[in-house]
Amino acid sequence: MDLAPIVLFVYNRPWHTEQTLKALAANALAGQSVLYIFADGPKADATAETITQIKEVRKIIRAEKWCSRVNIVESDVNRGLANSIINGVTTVVNQFGSVIVLEDDLITHPFFLTYMNHYLKVYQHENQVISIYGYQYPVKKKIEAPFFLKGADCWGWATWKRGWDLFEANGKLLLSELLRRNLSKEFNFDNSYDFTSLLRAQVKGEVDSWAIRWYASAFLLNKLTLYPPVTLIKNIGFDGSGTHGDNINVDLNTMHFDSFELKTVDISENKKNKKQIELFFKGSPSPIKNAIKKIISRYVRKD
Repeated sequence: MDLAPIVLFVYNRPWHTEQTLKALAANALAGQSVLYIFADGPKADATAETITQIKEVRKIIRAEKWCSRVNIVESDVNRGLANSIINGVTTVVNQFGSVIVLEDDLITHPFFLTYMNHYLKVYQHENQVISIYGYQYPVKKKIEAPFFLKGADCWGWATWKRGWDLFEANGKLLLSELLRRNLSKEFNFDNSYDFTSLLRAQVKGEVDSWAIRWYASAFLLNKLTLYPPVTLIKNIGFDGSGTHGDNINVDLNTMHFDSFELKTVDISENKKNKKQIELFFKGSPSPIKNAIKKIISRYVRKD
């Protein structure tokens, strides 16, 4: 079985990086997978503490053989998360044709790589499918099987070269098209969460988010992403260690299961499950809404 390469982006959080790598190594297919680690460098004005943390991260990524083969790419300068991800994903997916993407605060379920690789194979020639996603919102009603939603997402995901080629880096162009076609309400999950404002903030330079542009790129082209019925990702970044500094004590990450049936599902948006996510957004208290905002803005750094 040909497995997609994994790319992991790290920076200056040693503990988080180690937890992420340990969880990845516990995946059933880790021993057969190739891992690329992109380590960002210090800013010009980096403190001594930050430089020490960066050095610790670089020791950890070399500490063990986390996958079958580990390739490390270290930057001498700070590229910022958005540029690091865009350049790293582009490099690997252009070489191999598909890619699985993680960041340094994402704990994967042991079934994660199995799920990702299975559906990368199933939908590799289906042009309407742009990506496979690993996170699932903690909605109230049980979801029975994987399903599709319009757009793309950013907590543990995978794509093909044909999908990533559709990424549009120009946020101003994306926002203009979204407004011209009067699609903000749909883009905002029936106005349950204001994703349009996040895109506006990216255009203004207030945030440096690749994720909102990835979502908008897929959404405007009517592309679909496959979501799991239960989450395969636990985010451990809400402890104040990220660049935002937000300490959010909220559980969005229950992973109490062994596996689920890898069903092939119809390639169409599941309106029923989308409504469940809309209800989650509308009913969530502000700490959870802040956490969801971080899903998209992803450790904003003004570099």
